[in-house]
Formats: sequence, C-alpha cells, structure tokens
Amino acid sequence: METRHLRLIKAIVEEGSITKAIDKLHLTQSALSHQLKEAEYQLGTPLFSRINKKLVLTKAGEKVYQIANEILDKLSQTETQIKQMVFGEHGEIRISTECFSSYHWLPSVLKQFHLLYPNVELKIVTEATHIPLQKLLENTIDIAIVSDQIKDNNIRYMELFQDEVVMAVSENHAWANKKYVVAEDFVNEHLLIHSLPMETVTIHQFILGPAKVIPKKITPLPLTEASLEMVKADMGVMSMAKWALLPHLKTSPIKAVKIGKNGLKRKHFIAIREKELYPDYFHHFITFLQTEINLQWNIQ
Repeated sequence: METRHLRLIKAIVEEGSITKAIDKLHLTQSALSHQLKEAEYQLGTPLFSRINKKLVLTKAGEKVYQIANEILDKLSQTETQIKQMVFGEHGEIRISTECFSSYHWLPSVLKQFHLLYPNVELKIVTEATHIPLQKLLENTIDIAIVSDQIKDNNIRYMELFQDEVVMAVSENHAWANKKYVVAEDFVNEHLLIHSLPMETVTIHQFILGPAKVIPKKITPLPLTEASLEMVKADMGVMSMAKWALLPHLKTSPIKAVKIGKNGLKRKHFIAIREKELYPDYFHHFITFLQTEINLQWNIQ
C-alpha cells in the first residue's frame, strides 16, 4: 500500500462520508473509488462495509486505520524535523560589528538569509559596535564581526574576509596623485571619522597612533554620505574600505589613495562564544555569511 491509500482510509473514517473525504483530499468521486478498490485489491479483503448507507470499517479496515494513524503521524513528525534541520528552528541571532562600514553589506546578507530561514529573527545590535567582544561575552550579542582579536579562551574566531583600507580624497587634493600616504602626511589634514573614540578608528589604530601623529582637525560624522560630500568639496579626508569606496570613484570627483607603501590590509573575523552549544540554524548562518561575503561580494 502507498501513503495515498493510508490518507484515503483515514479521511473516510474521520470525515464520516465519502463526500466529505472527496473535499478534503481534493479528489473526484471516481478517483477516490478507484484508490479504495486498489487498496482493497492489494490487501485481498474489503476495508469497509456498507451498513445503513454508511461506510463502516471491517476488522481488516480497523487494523489498516490504526497503522495509517501511526505511519502518517510519524511521517508528519519526520517532515517537521527535516524542515527544522534545513530551515532552522524558531529563534534569533543577535549580531554586531566593530566597523560601521560593515553595515553597508550586512543588511543585504541578512535579508537573503532570512528568505532561506524565515523562522530565524536576525537582529543588528548597533549599540554594541564599539565593544562587540565585550557584549559577546556578556551574552548581549551572539556573533561579533571584528578585525581586532583579544586572547580569551571563551571566544572562538573564524576568518571571514580580508579587505584594504584607503584614503578618500578630492581629485583636487594634494594627495590625489600620491602613490601612498604615511602618518606624517596627516599632520595638517582635516580627518573625517565615523565616530569617537579614536581607539576604534582603523587609521588611528594602525597608522596614526603608533606614530603618535594627531591630525590638525578631527570631525566625527556618522553619515558616510555626508562625509563623502565633504571630501568632494575638498573639506577633509576620510578612510574607507576600498570595496565600499569603489562605487563612488566611478561617479564622483574622488580619488582613492593607498595607506603605506604596502597598503593597509586588515582581516575580519566572526567571533562566537567558545563554550556555548548553539542550535543548528546558527551554524548554518555562519556558513552562509562566509559563503556570501567571499563569493558574491568578493571582498578581498
């Protein structure tokens, strides 16, 4: 017998009539009658008797009905479990990144993941941006995307991608034709940053801080588009991930200048809690994130 036969018998018994069973199974009367005869032929015995114009289960029918309930329930449970394995159980993933430029690509990736795993709610926790690892350890977030690692046995890191940070300057700026800039070049410059403190700014961490160089003026400006407008007007310079700046180079009077002779490269990592037992959908998300960033966005 096939599962369609089991569903047929179950529907006839539980709906109380062939007419209602037809509606439930979306079959024609002839198709239902044919399937019922097919099942009875395979078993070699009638499954229903007509008593007072009603279909009543025979002894064989009662046995088949009992087995149908068990098998169909088991199939339903298995389908649910497999869907949970594939699409994930209901839950949430709280994510933050130490770099505001990451928020340019992150929402798009999260949207695509949500299409595949609609039962998982994805939350970007922007208030953890400056201290993502601390918030990770405090269980305020589940994933931190960072370029700076701290040694802590409670944190596990997985490489996500590598990018290059460059300086965005006006095509009329003195740096526009330079092959690269060094820390001392910033002494008389107006540096536009996304936010304070300076310890969280990449150009300060790797270039200005170690050289003990302080730009002539520093202005925090949270909106990237506003900063770019100031750069266009030659009212300041700003550091950006090269991949994030490239689209603007095609349409704006802006140049990208390398930082240091070898360029300022940085690696980004996914950080999670080492000792926590995460659900399957969580690991699916990490794999999805790594694949999407490296293949579709090709951030290298």
